[in-house]
Amino acid sequence: MNIVRFSLFSALTLATSLWAALTIAQAQPTASAASANSSPKPIAIPESHHQTSQRSVSVDGVAATLNRYERRDGRNAGLGGEHFSTLIATDGTLKGFASISLDLVGKPLPSRERSEQIAIAFLRESAPDLLPHMRISGTAPHDEPIRVRGSGGEETVQLSGMRVKARNTSDGSWFWVVVGADEKPLLFERDLQWSNLRFRRTTEEWLHDRWL
Repeated sequence: MNIVRFSLFSALTLATSLWAALTIAQAQPTASAASANSSPKPIAIPESHHQTSQRSVSVDGVAATLNRYERRDGRNAGLGGEHFSTLIATDGTLKGFASISLDLVGKPLPSRERSEQIAIAFLRESAPDLLPHMRISGTAPHDEPIRVRGSGGEETVQLSGMRVKARNTSDGSWFWVVVGADEKPLLFERDLQWSNLRFRRTTEEWLHDRWL
């Protein structure tokens, strides 16, 4: 009789424990859901820069603000030169940013695996809604030109990074993070539309001086 009672007690205890564990698990969001529901981290403006312009623009018909910051010491100022720019939609969504700096030119880049890790960590903080629907299509070197003024005149050098290109499977748009030699994102763009017929993006390139 005691054995039977003990077995019933053990079974009830085990069932209660399993029910409690299942209830807790169901109450906890998945990692992707938690990332998607977290608040994006604001982009920090470099202390070495000051704002030089602000303009209202349209990105695929969505109203946004383009902010441009240049070095306080005036090094390579103006279009084509060094700058830190942000593109923010009216609802507060960070559509993209560019950190174009001569300091990273000619330095070795992180590996593809490391670049993807850095890109995902950045998205988790600044664009968590993209992670649940992210499908990486490729990671490869990417160049951005910088116009440099020196004693010998002007020349154009290439700022290289590792671009992690991905598809948003929920709406078919594209986004990417370009990771620099310092293992920090130097370019981020999201919600990009692509024309297969023209084999190029159709979304405006407000963050790119060569387009401006």
